[in-house]
Amino acid sequence: MISLVSGTVAVRRGDHVVVDTGGVGYRLAASAETLRHVPAVGKSVVLHSHLVVRDDALALYGFATEEERELFLMLIAVQSVGPKVALAVLSGGPPRDLLAAVAAGDTARLQAAPGVGKRTAERIVSELREKVGATASVPAHVTAVRSEDPRGLARDGLVGLGYTALEADELLDGAEGEKPEDLIAHALRTARR
Repeated sequence: MISLVSGTVAVRRGDHVVVDTGGVGYRLAASAETLRHVPAVGKSVVLHSHLVVRDDALALYGFATEEERELFLMLIAVQSVGPKVALAVLSGGPPRDLLAAVAAGDTARLQAAPGVGKRTAERIVSELREKVGATASVPAHVTAVRSEDPRGLARDGLVGLGYTALEADELLDGAEGEKPEDLIAHALRTARR
């Protein structure tokens, strides 16, 4: 498995990059989000990668961060979501924002990606929502899980998405809703402003 490619950018296009590593050029398909982080031709680059082996091809995919690669792997595990659709979804923004959209059930955000219809977006949310929630970690200073408090669950969810406890509290300030999902969705809309 090729999990990391480092070298010099030889070619940079709208959907891929070629990295020259020791005289061998590796073509890595990449999302628009990753391509934003790829430097100009002739500069050094390090990309996390994933190799997809099919009957008719070996396809290498590149990612600016390990977090983006992990989200890619989660997406291609969803029924009827292939690498091309996964890259389209990843092109929709930073992985943290996309994970938040999945956690909040924001299918409209996913449908904005080319090739993602309503059914596919709903399938992504239904299959990944639990996985995204399972990756949410509770900070050490939180001693009890507040299973009946929607605001507490929303705060924990935001912390699991990478926000600090203070940021989560600020984002939830003034949020209205009875379910954690509603509160998280409001907080994420506030964060985008």
